[in-house]
Formats: sequence, C-alpha cells, structure tokens
Amino acid sequence: MTNDDIRPAVAADVPAVRAVTDAAYQPYVARIGVRPVPMEADHAADVAAGKVFVTGRPVVGLVVVEARADHLFLDSIAVHPDAHGRGVGRRLLEWVEAHARARGLPEIRLYTNALMWENQKIYPRFGYEVVERRTEGPYARLHYRKPLV
Repeated sequence: MTNDDIRPAVAADVPAVRAVTDAAYQPYVARIGVRPVPMEADHAADVAAGKVFVTGRPVVGLVVVEARADHLFLDSIAVHPDAHGRGVGRRLLEWVEAHARARGLPEIRLYTNALMWENQKIYPRFGYEVVERRTEGPYARLHYRKPLV
C-alpha cells in the first residue's frame, strides 16, 4: 500500500467506514465503559463533508481529518483488526502528515482516550507529544500535537 492508495471516501463507502470504525473501536468499549466517540460519529455527514479518507478495496483503514486555521485535526484513525500488522496505520499516519503539509498547516492535533494504552505507545513513535490531559464528560483524554516545522 502506498499513500496513493488512500482516497477520499464516497457515499458508497459509508457502510464500510462504519464497519471498520466499529471493529477497530469495539475492543475499547468494555475497557472505558462507554462507546468511543468515533463509533457514535455521523459517518455519512463526515463523508459528505470530505473529512473521511479510506484505504483498501474492501476498505480496511480510514482517517477522519478536518483542516482548521492553524492545524489539521485528526479526529479518528481506524484499522480493521484483520488488517493489523500490515502497516496500514503507519501509512495512514504518514498520509495525514503529507495532507497537513500540502495545506501549509504547521501541526497536527489529536486526542485519544487515556485508557487506550496502545495509542500512547504509537503516537510518540510518530513524533506526537502529549500537551494536555483533560476529562471531557465521561472521557479522560490525552491531547497530542505534532509540529511540522
């Protein structure tokens, strides 16, 4: 898979976006005690707004991003468990960085649930740093940023 294999999602991809997101986040439901926010997203609206980018045929991974004035917000990244270990997540994170750079944005921001321990190992390996710990409703979150300068 190359960055060229990552494409904007279209309406026909919505069921796959939902299925991959649910499969990727389902293991965390018991751990954090609530459904993770990406499982509750309006996938059709996000696709229609041009925020969702997918990879694979069938879709095995995706990112939901939103360009803001001073950064690219990485709202969600999901890789189907059947595709773990194939570099899908790495390629998606590389694509997010290239996407932000192409738009002249100086950094990427994201947050993850504090109980998603796996992410706390992954994001620092890709240059993300924790900038804040915050509780928002039922979610304890770690906020990360990656400067691109």
